[in-house]
Amino acid sequence: MKAAKEYVDSQVREMKSLWRNKRQLAFQFFNLAMVVLSALMIWKGLMLTTQSESPVVVVLSGSMEPAFQRGDILFLSNRDSVPFTVGEIVVFKVRGREIPIVHRILTVHEDTEGDLKMLTKGDNNGVDDRALYATNQVWLEREEVMGRARGAMPYIGMLTILLNDYPWLKYVLVGGMGIFVLTSKDGA
Repeated sequence: MKAAKEYVDSQVREMKSLWRNKRQLAFQFFNLAMVVLSALMIWKGLMLTTQSESPVVVVLSGSMEPAFQRGDILFLSNRDSVPFTVGEIVVFKVRGREIPIVHRILTVHEDTEGDLKMLTKGDNNGVDDRALYATNQVWLEREEVMGRARGAMPYIGMLTILLNDYPWLKYVLVGGMGIFVLTSKDGA
């Protein structure tokens, strides 16, 4: 407990010192901005490479167990011109729902105009996804597919789930990282 108090006191002293030295404050601010902008550039680069609005998604429910568990991270690609096949795992976003859904293709259907339509289902669900689709929608359309699952990392997304379940934790984490970056002494 004493060590934690000493650490907090040292961080407070460092912030006061930083506030007095405007040049150092500006340097640390731009350092923080560089980190944030670098992360955004990497994300946009992944979006361009994968042609998916969200190249990485976190599995939020147990509907795909045992294939994927809650908290698994999936890597998506939307580049393929290969037709969708039964059994393939896709991530889709339907009208009226903000959160994407990760499910397996149950049926692929091509209508008389040549439009590709799909029916999906979670591995752990008893029925297909028609109840999840928009009102009066029977098939999932190609435009609603965000990408095909191309890889996964188990449980790495649990932090995302915790941040969604406990929103105050986001502010603590971001604030702590901001203070850490601002008070670090490297480079100046």
